[in-house]
Amino acid sequence: MSTSDEKSGRMRAFAGNTLDDYYDHDIREHPLPGRLLIGAVVRILWVITKLLWPWRIENLELLTKDPRGRVIIMNHESMLDPVVVVVALWMAHVPVRIVYKSDFDRIRPAAWLFSRAGGFPVQRGTADMKTVRCARTMLARGESVLIYPEGTRVRNDADQQAHGGYAIMAQLAKAPVQPVAIIGARHLRFRRPVYVRADKPIEWSQISAEKRKEQLAEMERVGMARVYELRDQLREDYPGVD
Repeated sequence: MSTSDEKSGRMRAFAGNTLDDYYDHDIREHPLPGRLLIGAVVRILWVITKLLWPWRIENLELLTKDPRGRVIIMNHESMLDPVVVVVALWMAHVPVRIVYKSDFDRIRPAAWLFSRAGGFPVQRGTADMKTVRCARTMLARGESVLIYPEGTRVRNDADQQAHGGYAIMAQLAKAPVQPVAIIGARHLRFRRPVYVRADKPIEWSQISAEKRKEQLAEMERVGMARVYELRDQLREDYPGVD
């Protein structure tokens, strides 16, 4: 890397960047070749997923018009869930990060692709403060962070169990939490529609608790309650889709 590159902190175009470089730099500062590649992958995924499982995001403008970084939380039905949201936001030029299980880093091609698409890892079942601090930095510079508090795909409503790590990320960055829900992806079938709906962000000023720990607990409750309310509304509006 040249001296000027070292001073500016710029990343190399084709080689020499670590995974941490991709986490530490704004997505909009990632090397142009990589951004072009991911842009092409996004458009291919848009076409393929739309053909296989026609999907649409209702209230998409709530996700795209607000320039602030925010934590986007969502129920998790299948691997299609993050694809739909990330593709839609990339197409709208909204920088979005997605938290993924650190287990995938053992697969080098997966780690390579995820890092360039904006993903960053979390160690499940631990107090992963490195990830929390990383997310805080991303949110502060205007990137959104997509996270699935349920942790894993939920095949039955009785199995749903949310974790609250997303709230501390948002609190540290003073960022809002935005609920999103999806239905129709739990049992993917060819040409069966998938529906996604976004809600308005939950601001910290809407949280009534005064102490930090109590604020976290309240945001954790309110955030996922809103996600499940959205999901249930979608089921009412589109009966027979689950």
